[in-house]
Amino acid sequence: MDKFRVALLQLIPTNNQNENLEKGIKYCKLAKELGADLALFPEMWNIGYIFPLENIHEWMENAIDINSKFIKTFQEEAKILNMAIGITYLEKWPNLPRNTLSIIDRFGNCVLTYAKIHTCDFDNEIHLTPGDDFYVTNLDTENGEIKIGAMICYDREFPESARILMLKGAEIVLVPNACPIEINRKSQLRTRAFENMIGIAMTNYAGGKVDCNGHSLAYDGIVYREVSPNTFESRDTLIIEAGEAEGIYIAEFNIENIRKYRKKEVWGNAYRKPNKYAIIISEKIEEPFIRNNTRFA
Repeated sequence: MDKFRVALLQLIPTNNQNENLEKGIKYCKLAKELGADLALFPEMWNIGYIFPLENIHEWMENAIDINSKFIKTFQEEAKILNMAIGITYLEKWPNLPRNTLSIIDRFGNCVLTYAKIHTCDFDNEIHLTPGDDFYVTNLDTENGEIKIGAMICYDREFPESARILMLKGAEIVLVPNACPIEINRKSQLRTRAFENMIGIAMTNYAGGKVDCNGHSLAYDGIVYREVSPNTFESRDTLIIEAGEAEGIYIAEFNIENIRKYRKKEVWGNAYRKPNKYAIIISEKIEEPFIRNNTRFA
């Protein structure tokens, strides 16, 4: 496999789920015209990432499941376009809904469904059920297979998220997003790619959506390139960064180069010492990190 092209659909949502469906299909068609292998939506696209807390029960009625018309329509479109789609939505779930991404392959099959694990419990996402695991799947493209994983927004701020996906074999990690992107969040995401030797593609809402500012971006994780035999120089891992405008931004990953790099460089899982990391899975919380709204499930 040589190239893998992800269309970052940096959009502004409407106030209506059916309209978001229509707009989403329109932009998937445009992404295919631009040569995309996969089109990725920002976080919780079906309702445009809103939390009308004055009537949370009415809001929960917007939750959908994998068999909904919304998802089925994207499945049919993926088959028509022969292109994978990463669609995001408020997922119907017992008690509280989930913040979910489903990856639909070019044959219309849902090959991965991931619910956000690191919900923002300090804010409105306390009304969501956190996901239960990170997943990786083999995605069939016209150019060959690639191992895809996913995390959502706040997940990227925890190194464990990308690390688990790397350990499960992910080569590319998709990241739907809905928050302002600035230098520190860019640095976090760049680091996730660097330390795990993975490609990362993040789609954010465009400027004009409340509390979002575009700047969708992608990193390939290849920190060094060989300029002559046994001579290497540092390089910028950034593939693309959008501005604030609504549109489609193509992140093209050179998968052959990523795979060669992962075979010889020193990060990822090459020299880890996991027997020294037991404290990482401890649930004990001490000052200054005690919060009254912390939850482990």
